[in-house]
Amino acid sequence: MNREFKRVVLENSDAIVKMWLEELSKNRENDYTSTISNELFNNTNREFVNIIFTSVENEGTTKELESFSERLVNLGWPLSYLTDGLQSFRRVSINYLLSQSKEVNSDFFSNVLQAVDAWVDPIINQLVNEYSGSWENIVSLQRVALQELSAPLIPVMDNITIMPLIGTIDTERAKLIMENLLDGVIKHNAEVVLIDITGVPVVDTMVAHHIIQAAEAVRLIGSTCILVGIRPEIAQTIVNLGIDLRKFPTKSSLRKGFKTALQLTNRQINDIEKNNEGIEKILGSLDRE
Repeated sequence: MNREFKRVVLENSDAIVKMWLEELSKNRENDYTSTISNELFNNTNREFVNIIFTSVENEGTTKELESFSERLVNLGWPLSYLTDGLQSFRRVSINYLLSQSKEVNSDFFSNVLQAVDAWVDPIINQLVNEYSGSWENIVSLQRVALQELSAPLIPVMDNITIMPLIGTIDTERAKLIMENLLDGVIKHNAEVVLIDITGVPVVDTMVAHHIIQAAEAVRLIGSTCILVGIRPEIAQTIVNLGIDLRKFPTKSSLRKGFKTALQLTNRQINDIEKNNEGIEKILGSLDRE
């Protein structure tokens, strides 16, 4: 960076920053930052401009850019805040530097433009790269978390597992459901699997087809699949579509499905209170004898 330009910029930093902050505040009324608190907005702007001027002193980009862009991603600020802010800073800097010169000719104007571009462009490039990298990393982590939650298989008792499904089922998710279902059945040695579709808003031909495929795959590896959460509107839709779900049991609620699962694994639910009453009667009769 030109030494003279660096000296002028640093000596007039307060004036340039003031003009830039005023422009940001003026444009704030009609953009995405209008909903952000004044304190957070002002603190972020001042941190931003400190990083910009630090790059002048260091004659290059700084490590602070990485942490700054990462914080903006975590706060949910859009990339346009960085790009718009830097473009605004470019305009303000050029206008101010030109206004301080007594004589502006084409050579001087060209030199100012080149100097400001050489200062601002590397910052834009690094901020965009760092922001994009941080955003992609967060999106990747979220995608993994969603995949883990989209088709969970929960062992509730020996040989009985439940897969609760919530939300729309598309082809990609159906494939994940199939994989998790088969892996989980083998891993947990499940004899019965309950697929709960209570949280699935729409069951159309495609969704029903995927569910039938999953149930058939479970049957082929020696387990039984029970479909639970059949609401009246879903039952009517299935009938109207002519979908055959007779190959495996269906129940209207998870409670009923779980009772069926217990029966299929030679177990049942006993009423403890009734059993206690029966035991007390037997003991009472023994006492009388």
